[in-house]
Amino acid sequence: MASGSASPSAPAQAAPAADVSSASSSPKLPPPETQSDVRRRSHIVWSFWLVIVLLGLPIWWKTTTIYRANLPLEGMLEWAEGKACRPVFPLQISIQADSLQENEAQNLVRLTQHALDDHNDFSGHHLRLQLAPKRDSSSDAVLDDNVALTIQLTPGETNAASLNPHSAVLDIVYPPNAIPGPSSSSSALATYIAKELQSTFSEEQSTISYLLSTSSAPDARPQNLSPEAAEILSKRTTRSLRYAPTYHLTFSLFTAGAIPNSWDIETAIDEYMKPMLHMLGPIHNFTIDTQVQLYATPGTQSQVLSKADLASFINAAEWPLSPSIGGAPTVNFVIYIGDQNIGLTSESKTSESETSQSWMIPQWGTIYLLSLPDTTTHISSEKLRQAMLTFNGHLLSLLATALPSISIPRSVADGVASTMDHLQQACGSLGGPEGLYHARIAEEEAERAFFEKSMVGQLYFPDEHKIAVYLPLLGPVGVPLIMGLINELKNWIKRRRQRAKEAGEKKSQ
Repeated sequence: MASGSASPSAPAQAAPAADVSSASSSPKLPPPETQSDVRRRSHIVWSFWLVIVLLGLPIWWKTTTIYRANLPLEGMLEWAEGKACRPVFPLQISIQADSLQENEAQNLVRLTQHALDDHNDFSGHHLRLQLAPKRDSSSDAVLDDNVALTIQLTPGETNAASLNPHSAVLDIVYPPNAIPGPSSSSSALATYIAKELQSTFSEEQSTISYLLSTSSAPDARPQNLSPEAAEILSKRTTRSLRYAPTYHLTFSLFTAGAIPNSWDIETAIDEYMKPMLHMLGPIHNFTIDTQVQLYATPGTQSQVLSKADLASFINAAEWPLSPSIGGAPTVNFVIYIGDQNIGLTSESKTSESETSQSWMIPQWGTIYLLSLPDTTTHISSEKLRQAMLTFNGHLLSLLATALPSISIPRSVADGVASTMDHLQQACGSLGGPEGLYHARIAEEEAERAFFEKSMVGQLYFPDEHKIAVYLPLLGPVGVPLIMGLINELKNWIKRRRQRAKEAGEKKSQ
């Protein structure tokens, strides 16, 4: 009975067990979202992104942006490429022709100017002629400071020219029949004067030609500079001192014995050096000191100095020659009183930096050997004249050459603007000292802007560096925000499609 009564009830108990297993295997679905929950979630996601876009990004951009002042890049590139200024070095030449009539002199000046222009293939070096006013026979010629050279015409037997060694005067003698007529289109005398002027200024023209050929001004480069002249000028530039706004000039008197022990150096400097230093004043400041040392022993005991002895003549161990005073480069001018002579070969006598009494040491200065009687105790300024004139010439030879994320402060922009302004003024006044003055200021402003303390390499951060710094910080925050935004967009698209489907079913019914 027990088994019979149990058997009918077995199938009835098996059915609920199957329902339980099937229910447990199916996933449990979340409760359906209400419209208010959907809107709340959307508002939360969009509020995060609105805070990031409208508040976070502007604050980050403002606090991390590097200030870069606007620079006149086009103008800077024009100056760098030599397109902003065509160098022209005009020289005013005055012709003194008191023996000619006014119309004859004017016609001669006109024809000479035409002859100069026809034979001058370098427009950067331009000689401009003018007729000087007549002067009385009892007075000397009055030289104008703006005139580079004065030509004094004197009637004679034949054409002859001589350059005054002490003043900027070119004396030209001409035969009386050489004066051109009023209707003449050419003149032998005008051609002769033009050739003499070109010969006189040939070295200066070659120097300017070489400097322009090594610059960034392609339109101003002459093509007629010979390789030999270029080599000589290259040697001259390599021995020059580096530009500095201030130079210290040291004039030293070294004597082999006890006399001479005094010299009129102050008078000699005022008479022979100060005029040239005044001319260089717009581009350099000069400080001067002097010294005298007795019983000075040279570094070589040879009586006749060869070219190899010149380099060891200075006794650096005993001669007080400071290489630098006050931070400014020092140019040394040494006069040595002794019985040494320079034995130069015929080949080295043609060298422009060495003579029978002096030689120049590149980037250092000049040594001048002065022979005096053994009884001389004082050196007058007149005896120092030739030495000082030599120092003048050698001093001139020693002086004549992108980061997109870096900060550009306002001071740099002001320096660039000032530099370009003074460069423009220098370009417009190359023929006078004003051009040198403005070029000096432009160089100083450019140096100050280039070495701005706040614009250094340590403050330059490339974009790759910024990404490497920000990525570990923004990654953990950005991934949830981006995923939440993607999910919200998917849900929004799904809801639009559902609403469109329901609207279509209602319309079909």
